[in-house]
Amino acid sequence: MSSQPVLEIRGLDKSFGPVQVLHEVAFSAYAGEVTALVGDNGAGKSTLVKCIGGTYSIDAGELLFDGRPVQVNSPREAADLGIEIVYQDLALCDNLDIVQNMFLGREKKSGLVLDEATMEEMAAKTLDSLSVRTVKSIRQLVSSLSGGQRQTVAIAKAVLWNSKVVILDEPTAALGVAQTAQVLELVRRLADNGLAVILISHNMNDVFAVSDRIAALYLGRMAAQVKTADVTHSQVVELITSGRSGELGLQNVNGVTA
Repeated sequence: MSSQPVLEIRGLDKSFGPVQVLHEVAFSAYAGEVTALVGDNGAGKSTLVKCIGGTYSIDAGELLFDGRPVQVNSPREAADLGIEIVYQDLALCDNLDIVQNMFLGREKKSGLVLDEATMEEMAAKTLDSLSVRTVKSIRQLVSSLSGGQRQTVAIAKAVLWNSKVVILDEPTAALGVAQTAQVLELVRRLADNGLAVILISHNMNDVFAVSDRIAALYLGRMAAQVKTADVTHSQVVELITSGRSGELGLQNVNGVTA
């Protein structure tokens, strides 16, 4: 685990008209770690992720990637840096197979013809690197896959492009117990492979099962960012619902607890 975060945010503000959604948010994500981003509905999680991903511009603050200041003005610029986001809807096409989905919009070509062999090889290697064994064939239509398998394909698509930061939006939502366990195992494996993983979740059991750090947003402010081993379920719930828990919370300098 690196002492320097791959992704660091300092003093981020974001408003929509007269409504300020994010207030001086500080946030860090480290290679080899899963950082859980938690907060109640309306806390600002989605807005923060869209600022990181270039969908929204920031009003104030600084974003650092690998220790250097960067500007992210579009999702393409975020992807070029190595930031990939897997949204809850997964953005997969049911009428295409796994390979076609993984390379959608980024197809490999040999002249004017699609290079199917290279795409199949890259897709297979990526799935193998993640120890994915649940898919029978990389040429299966996505419409034939289970919810857990779809989530696996979406995650594999995100890490196919040498990404450094992968953001997962509620990856276990609407999954059964067995499928949830498979996806959480994959999330942990991403971090073990050296990626900085940001996990957005309302499920505290999932958060404590796989995360190394927890960042809690409260009403658009970072209530605290703490090591998972240093807090309890009830303390995290208090951070989410009131912005503080004992010595933890918004009273800390910059809203961050080391």
